[in-house]
This record gives sequence, structure tokens and C-alpha cells, in this order.
Amino acid sequence: MTETALPTHQFSSQFFAGARACIPVVISVAAYGLVWGVLARGAGLSALEVILMSGLVFAGSAQFVALDLWSQTPASLPIGPLILAALIVNLRYLLLTATLRPLYGPHEQLKGALTMAIVSDETWAMTIGEMSKGRGTAAFLLGGGVFAYVCWMATTVLGHTLGAIIDNPVRYGLDFAFTATFLALLLGMWKGKADLVPWLVAALAAIVSAKLIEGSWYILIGGLVGSFAGALSERVRHADQS
Repeated sequence: MTETALPTHQFSSQFFAGARACIPVVISVAAYGLVWGVLARGAGLSALEVILMSGLVFAGSAQFVALDLWSQTPASLPIGPLILAALIVNLRYLLLTATLRPLYGPHEQLKGALTMAIVSDETWAMTIGEMSKGRGTAAFLLGGGVFAYVCWMATTVLGHTLGAIIDNPVRYGLDFAFTATFLALLLGMWKGKADLVPWLVAALAAIVSAKLIEGSWYILIGGLVGSFAGALSERVRHADQS
């Protein structure tokens, strides 16, 4: 079913259905949105920078990576590695959003591409679930996406404001949010023992590079080496099966 096939009342019904389905997700989004805002203030980001990053990037995992690479000294800010690291973390959306193409008609691809900017892992999963039942629509995706986007924007800004009260986020263990976010992301991506090799390779590459190279390059190196190991492992496995 495509969005153009929906009358106005059905569009609004589907939109609010998507927003309602997103309520449990929004609770978790609000939690780590607050944490990210607090850590962002501690890293030296201004309220305007928080608004711009949350509004334009809208990707919690990528924003935590960017925050880990962020420097309070503008002259030493590693723009290149920061962008590449965020790109690597978000590469999965190329595959995720491709599965949503059936929601849009042949002449709605530009509209669909623009809508993908507010897709998150959670809203994608909910929409795919609806599609598997024959009920998925672009309006449903949009409802959940807009709700999650507004919540993320509001809580990251609120977290930045609360950061003025929390003088040392590390004391409360808030710095662990970066690690916790990626552990949750990894568990969600786990498909079986075949993933173990690239994960171990990525971890080893990150640990070694962290010891040998100053700064936060270990994030980028670990991601690149792990991705290469995963692609090579997949190719070898397919070759054995053929």
C-alpha cells in the first residue's frame, strides 16, 4: 500500500497509529537523548551546536561517536575522521531504507528519499513489522519518525540545559552511555557465530591502534578493518557454499 492510495482521513489515522506505536520507543530515545545532551555540554558544545547536530544528523549512535571525537579546541577538531566515523556507523541505513521503497509509488521516490531522513532503527523495525502484515504505509512511518525526531530534539536540548547542574558526568557513570549504546546496537545486529570473526578483528584493530596512535582514530580504524573482515568472511562463506 502506498501513501498516495490513502484518503486524507486514512492518512491521519495511519500517521497517529505510527506515533502511538512509537511511544515505548520514545521512552528509551528520551533517556539517551538526555544523556547525550549532558555529555555534549561537557564536551564543550553550545546549545546551538546541539540543536544543529540533533536536527541535521538525527542518529544517536553516530552522534555518540562524533562526541567521542569532538575536541573543545576548534583548531584541533578532527573533521575528516569525525565525518568518516559517523558515515561508517550509519552505512546500515543504506540497506534498511532500501527495504522501505515499496511504500512509495514510481513517481514518489524523491518524496521517499526525503522521508528517509527521519528513519531510525526503531521506526524502521516497526514499519517493517506492519508491512509484513500488509498494513505498512508511508503515513505510519512518518508518524513514528516525526514523534521520535521531536523527542530526540527536545531531550538533547534539555540534557544540554541540565548539564549546567551536573558538573562531572563521569561521576554518575553517564560517560558509559556511549559504550552502552553500541553494545545495544551490536546485540541487535547479532546474526550468529559468523559475526564473531569481524567483531573480534574490529575490536583487536581498535585496541592496537588506540595504543599506537594518539587521539580517537581507533574508532575509525576499528570500523574500517572490521567492515573489511566482515566482507571477506562473507565472500569466503559464499564461496564454500557454491
